Amino acid sequence: MSIIISFMLLVCLISCTTARDSSREALQVTIGIGNGNLSKGCNDRHHNLPFKLNCKLPATPLANEVLKFADQRLALVHPIIQKFKSLITSDPLGITQTWVGSDICSYKGFYCDNPPDNKSAIAVASIDFNGFQLSAPSLDGFLDQLPDIALFHANSNNFSGSLSPNIAKLRYLYELDISNNRFSGPFPDAVLNMPGLTFLDIRFNFFTGSVPSQIFTQNLDALFINNNEFMIHLPDNIVNTHIFYLTLANNKFNGPLPRTIFKAFSSLAEVLLLNDQLTGCIPYEIGLLKEAVVFDAGNNQLTGHLPFSLACMENLEQLNFAGNLLFGAVPEVVCELGKLMNLSLSDNYFIHVGPMCRILIERGVLDVRNNCIPDLPFQRSVEECANFFAHPRFCPRMWSYNYIPCYHFPSSSSIPDMAPSP
Repeated sequence: MSIIISFMLLVCLISCTTARDSSREALQVTIGIGNGNLSKGCNDRHHNLPFKLNCKLPATPLANEVLKFADQRLALVHPIIQKFKSLITSDPLGITQTWVGSDICSYKGFYCDNPPDNKSAIAVASIDFNGFQLSAPSLDGFLDQLPDIALFHANSNNFSGSLSPNIAKLRYLYELDISNNRFSGPFPDAVLNMPGLTFLDIRFNFFTGSVPSQIFTQNLDALFINNNEFMIHLPDNIVNTHIFYLTLANNKFNGPLPRTIFKAFSSLAEVLLLNDQLTGCIPYEIGLLKEAVVFDAGNNQLTGHLPFSLACMENLEQLNFAGNLLFGAVPEVVCELGKLMNLSLSDNYFIHVGPMCRILIERGVLDVRNNCIPDLPFQRSVEECANFFAHPRFCPRMWSYNYIPCYHFPSSSSIPDMAPSP
């Protein structure tokens, strides 16, 4: 019994001494009693003890290790990155495990380059978080604090909150992609004060309210704002725009298609207006979209005739007006477009197609199912068509629907007469 009490007192004495020791020695105690073989302790000072004492210095670095950076600009953003890392609530792919140490340029998702104002410096110039599935309550204090950032891509994550107005101070940022996240609030007006921005993608978020008309005249090459909850009339005061790719689809845009918008967007390659709440008739100015390859206004409430001016869209490959309230005859001049690969007019109330259009039906290019064309299969019932035409719909400037602003077609072209307005 006295041996055990002595042993416990000795262990207590060693533990207390170790706690008071200001050095970084770590004591690892392995106890073995009754074997009669006593080993020497640390520095050969411990003898005749009923246990073995192994001591060694730790191999771990000091807690306050000094990091050395390749450039002062990297040193400045290191605490910003580490603070953002601490705010990340989910990282299923283990991305942030690489955000350790002073070599920021090797962090996954971070890319370095020479900033425009100093070609000998090294700075974080690009961030690509696409598909990382990171979650964070906000980008505030991170994106807006990276002074040399030129590209920020964060598609398909779970970032939320709103964009800080301080991003307007990022003088080099020209590509911003925060699509497919959980951002909310009003349209990020800060981008209106970024003249160098050429690519803006905020689609598949929860932004609401109005879209400032200035964004359409900004020096953008691509603007993607589809799949949000914007609810406004399309602006009709646009004069000039540099946009080549525009998607406004899957919002709550309502009202008619402004006549001026087509002149402004005459250089667009893609115009996507599907699944909105557009109403009214299609103005002949749509034919001014001479560079358009894709035009999609499916699943709206557009009505009236298809204007013959669509024949001016010679680069058109895909044209979609399915799921609207269009009626009359399908213009033959539209079916004569040489590059057309897909023309979808299903789920409307068209009553006639001519020879050229029937050739496209046979080729699988033209889809006119669920209309009111008497001699074609898969059409609406007679009763359904009669109910639709029982409520007359009239469009202003009816003369313009025969007008082809780009050129006159040869007399041999088969252009059917406009069906009378019901």
